[in-house]
Amino acid sequence: MTTAPITYHPAPSAPAFTMPKGACDTHCHVFGPAAVFPYDPASKLHPGDAPKDKLFALHDSLGIERCVIVHSGVHGFDTRATADALAARQGTYLGVALMPHDVSDDDIARHHDMGFRGIRFNYMAHLTPGATMEQLLRLSERLARFDWHLAIHMDNALIESMAPGLAKASTPVIIDHMGRIDASQGLDQAPFGALQRLMENEHMWVKVSGCERASRQDAPYADAVPFARTLVEKFPDRVLWGTDWPHPNFRADPPDDGVLVDLIPQMAQTAELQRKLLVDNPMRLYRFEK
Repeated sequence: MTTAPITYHPAPSAPAFTMPKGACDTHCHVFGPAAVFPYDPASKLHPGDAPKDKLFALHDSLGIERCVIVHSGVHGFDTRATADALAARQGTYLGVALMPHDVSDDDIARHHDMGFRGIRFNYMAHLTPGATMEQLLRLSERLARFDWHLAIHMDNALIESMAPGLAKASTPVIIDHMGRIDASQGLDQAPFGALQRLMENEHMWVKVSGCERASRQDAPYADAVPFARTLVEKFPDRVLWGTDWPHPNFRADPPDDGVLVDLIPQMAQTAELQRKLLVDNPMRLYRFEK
């Protein structure tokens, strides 16, 4: 399959918002370079390269000091591309892996030593299906022994049906991208209500990333901000933020990361909330080196 051209924004604008010291991007990816880390033939998405040096340059320009790279399905279960990036910024960059539900404890331990701290499962039509709920819960019991977490990327229509099972997990569970809600449906929509009820469980976390995906408007994606603000204000100690760079499979031209950063003070309207979102919460969950 032919690899697509590079699609991340080539020159993001300088944001007006200044990151607090120790700020963390808890959701981004690296792709390739494919010549070194080939894409999984089974992947439906074969994007252009988005290598670690481009990610590092973006973070340096935005004042982001810590990061969690989420391994992408474009590489399948081959975690080398992500591990290579973690090794380059050891201690300040950690990772979330894609692994089968029956991964061995030895393999988890090996990835822990490389800087991985959790496993992600996808429940989206365009991605390889995740594990069953029974498999997730069995895995969560083992992950708890390693202080790892589960990350769940799901279609908003699945939040209500998956919630009872996720509420029983033995380890922290992170819901990616605000549960992929559709901002055009308003704050009273059923999926967002289900997400908030799920978040009442103390082991549940949510990323207020993906405003550009939730929005049905052009930049600056104003219709999505009230959803993120609601989550930040209701669950200030269990919210995380991420860029989602390089914005894979986005519906239009790649978003300007400077514009996305300037949404942060609209989501978290006080310095205290901003520090929790960007510094304190990631430090507590991922246990970065100080």
